[in-house]
Amino acid sequence: MDQNRQLQEGAGWRLGWNPGVVTYQGLVGGANWSIELTAAELDNFCRLLIQLADTMATMAAELMDEERLCCETESDRLWLEAEGFPQDYGLRMILSQGRGAEGAWAAAAVPGLLGAVRSLPAEMHGFL
Repeated sequence: MDQNRQLQEGAGWRLGWNPGVVTYQGLVGGANWSIELTAAELDNFCRLLIQLADTMATMAAELMDEERLCCETESDRLWLEAEGFPQDYGLRMILSQGRGAEGAWAAAAVPGLLGAVRSLPAEMHGFL
């Protein structure tokens, strides 16, 4: 077993990294679904999720308490959307390269997923 292998789980989310496999080193999942991702796809997912989280946090100062927002971002590999209040939003993902897949996380799951993304080892991705 690869000692760098990680699988983190919480209520409504899963995030995995296994550098010891050839094609699909990453894994993301929700309450009842998961999909394996290539290293590049997982890197894009992590980078885009952090960008969305930062955007949502920045927008909090610009909105009234009852205002909701919808922000999206994408790469050539996947698309992410955050929808809700700046401090409480759900997340949707569409994988768009090679094979297609779609998944979503409830607002309650996003903080745990974001924390797990931020805790992945630096060698997994170059943007942290």
